[in-house]
Amino acid sequence: MVVLKSEAEIATMREAGRIVANTLAAVASAARSGVRLIDLDLLAAELIASGGAKPSFLNYHPAWAPTPYPGVLCLSVNDVVVHGIPDRRVLADGDLLSIDCGAYIDGYHGDAAITVAIGEIDDAARRLSKTTDRALAAGIAAARVGARIGDISYAVESVARAAGYGLPEGLGGHGVGTAMHEAPSVPNTGEANRGLPLREGLVIAIEPMLIEGGDSRCRTLSDGWSIATTDGSRAAHFEHTIAVTAAGPVVLTAP
Repeated sequence: MVVLKSEAEIATMREAGRIVANTLAAVASAARSGVRLIDLDLLAAELIASGGAKPSFLNYHPAWAPTPYPGVLCLSVNDVVVHGIPDRRVLADGDLLSIDCGAYIDGYHGDAAITVAIGEIDDAARRLSKTTDRALAAGIAAARVGARIGDISYAVESVARAAGYGLPEGLGGHGVGTAMHEAPSVPNTGEANRGLPLREGLVIAIEPMLIEGGDSRCRTLSDGWSIATTDGSRAAHFEHTIAVTAAGPVVLTAP
């Protein structure tokens, strides 16, 4: 069931989103060659707690996962598309790191992701990251009252396909509210003028994930969570939680 949010609920989600945005910015600044993923996760835990919020991801256990999620962040490096577990891996120059963060306050969640360069990255990685960010912007621009979910999907897919990138099958955005994942699903592929009509008060996470090699196939790694590209191509991931309003889309996870 799709639950529309009141102005007061959206205001609370904006507070959760602000904490998410500040955490992402701090973690991105701390992410450099020689830093362990687990240390970035500890930093995020401290920042979320100091903001009066709680992490959305820690101990999250959907039906498909073998175990509860063990981290505060999802930290996905290079060919890992999403759900990378923050372990003792050490970042190196040239890595492409996707940072996904969720937090909730007063029972309402915010969810966002960015992809950052570790040291100097090559032109191909830079292009992948910028295009993924551009796909997110296109998806957000399409999220207007009277449009449909398919318009968002089509906008994201159009940017990705025009650049020659793949989009992982079955992965996309979702509704956000008192649960981190709510209805509706927001796919990254689809047809314009199709799907659920967008109404004022709808809050969703739009999250393009683009694959460098153009393939859409992925595999789940042995940890049961990390989803990586089948061909070893790098991936990038950007996400914002947005509210559909009469005045247009409002990003709730902006700094």
